[in-house]
Amino acid sequence: MAAGTPVRTGTAIDLSGVSVRFTSKRSQTTALDDVSLRIAPGEFVTIVGPSGCGKSTLLKIVAGLVRPTSGDVSLMGRPVAGPQKDIGFVFQRAALLEWRGARANILLQAEMRGMDRRAAAQRADGLIEMTGLRGFEKALPHELSGGMQQRVALCRALLHSPPVLLMDEPFGALDALTRESMNAEMNRIWRDTGTTVVLVTHSIAEAVFLGTRVVVMSPRPGRILRTFDVDLPAHRDYAQVMSDARFDRLATELRGLLGSVAAH
Repeated sequence: MAAGTPVRTGTAIDLSGVSVRFTSKRSQTTALDDVSLRIAPGEFVTIVGPSGCGKSTLLKIVAGLVRPTSGDVSLMGRPVAGPQKDIGFVFQRAALLEWRGARANILLQAEMRGMDRRAAAQRADGLIEMTGLRGFEKALPHELSGGMQQRVALCRALLHSPPVLLMDEPFGALDALTRESMNAEMNRIWRDTGTTVVLVTHSIAEAVFLGTRVVVMSPRPGRILRTFDVDLPAHRDYAQVMSDARFDRLATELRGLLGSVAAH
């Protein structure tokens, strides 16, 4: 757990002995094999591993979009038996409706969930303020930069105040400077909301900068090789963290582990 992170009791996400096998007429593929992971409320857990190791599948299992072949999954103490409503999900692409402005795209979540209109509007305005989108409420997606589109998608995912936010490589398509800015923004949002976050990424720097823990997965079939605690303060300035010896040590260790895995 990062220094300065509030300690909370209970379990937000619990995977126990989870395996996933996809079967077709010609073959059977094991995507995940005996994965066990417990995440406490308020943690920011990042997941890294080779392409195709089942990272995205793991998120979909937590969301109830994929059922495990074996093992148990619970979310906020309740078994996951189908698609979960009490989560937010942010994908690599913002997937905004091109004919709706930023605020209208955010409020799409409220329409789909049948939320109270007034409460949803107030929540949307607060998120717009928090993410720096003030002044762009009516802007159409093509009028927004990639980073701003992802901010809209993030606001949409947070509109119903989910206790758990799942993020699947959300900043992978952004340029380097925008990605750094979004990482810093994500750290602030996590601290401000107290949401439990699980983020899949291919970037070691992103995993260490954002995470309170980093989970490293093996090539398919995906297994958890190791988990690393991130010894950095909860409040993270990008430039300071990049020059911190603790960041450098962990990033180097992760790079070495992933490199040795790839070599085999």
